Amino acid sequence: MQKTVLITGGAGFIGSHVVREFVNKYRGYQIVNLDALTYAGNLENLTDVENNENYSFVKADITDAQAVNKVFEKFRPDGIIHLAAESHVDRSITNPTEFVMTNVIGTVNLLNAAKELWKDNLEDKRFYHVSTDEVFGALGQEGFFTEDTKYDPHSPYSASKAASDHFVRAYHDTYGLPIVLTNCSNNYGPNHFPEKLIPLCIYNILNNKPLPIYGNGKYTRDWLYVIDHARAIDLVFHKGKNGESYSVGGFNEWQNIDLVKELCKQMDEKLGRETGTSQRLITYVKDRPGHDLRYAIDATKINEELGYQPSVTFEEGLSKTIDWYLSNQPWLDNVTSGDYQKYYETQYNS
Repeated sequence: MQKTVLITGGAGFIGSHVVREFVNKYRGYQIVNLDALTYAGNLENLTDVENNENYSFVKADITDAQAVNKVFEKFRPDGIIHLAAESHVDRSITNPTEFVMTNVIGTVNLLNAAKELWKDNLEDKRFYHVSTDEVFGALGQEGFFTEDTKYDPHSPYSASKAASDHFVRAYHDTYGLPIVLTNCSNNYGPNHFPEKLIPLCIYNILNNKPLPIYGNGKYTRDWLYVIDHARAIDLVFHKGKNGESYSVGGFNEWQNIDLVKELCKQMDEKLGRETGTSQRLITYVKDRPGHDLRYAIDATKINEELGYQPSVTFEEGLSKTIDWYLSNQPWLDNVTSGDYQKYYETQYNS
């Protein structure tokens, strides 16, 4: 029997890689991509699979319960991989309500639709909720987040994701909905919208613009190559245990300033520029409110139970990422026009 998998947010950064992984690997699955196509959702990310027989795209907003119900009635998915989210901390500080609507209300709409569709048969069903390590708050200089770390969100973004995580677990405990959940570290790689640090710096170096670094640049993050994240999602969707959560990390801790200096070095090499040219663009800007010092993931559980390991070091993944942007500058030019320019001016030029 053919399995239908609904992937929400499948035109976004992480979602497009997950869609591609499933469409190409599981020919017997029908993959339905539901995306509202907001500023970070881009169908150009999926031109290589858009004509595949086992792929369908539906433009819909998960905050619209009626629209969500229609999609569930039409496609009757056996599995949901829920990636649709507002995800940028800076934007959440400017407009928290938008994050509550998408990340909390949108998640509950999906949970309700799945509960109703599967109420008479939960066999071989799965609701997979993709979350973030930011729900755990901040770490000191030592230690790691694990599946047992208590929640302590500090930004409107992380608070909205924490709330959605709790709703997913509540639907498992209350209604028996078969769920799995992952909390992942910072992703990077191809197709990343340039509001985030790495693609922003690549774009700015190409255009000889300042590289904005918050505060003193000592904020530390664990970085996960997006294609490795897609592989992890594949593993958890197929082999994870119902009701369980898994922490997904890249084993790549970097302070922001050291990351940007490594990126500058690689960009200078690839562009044939004198060493140090790009690094001179580094500009320290006013720190954002509630900025967490350090995130780091202990991915022992997914490693030992599901056999997951990242495939690249950070330096290798960064090199692949830069190569992709240099080979796809029309894509970058397309997404950095219009609303992006207004956002950039507001965020970094004030």
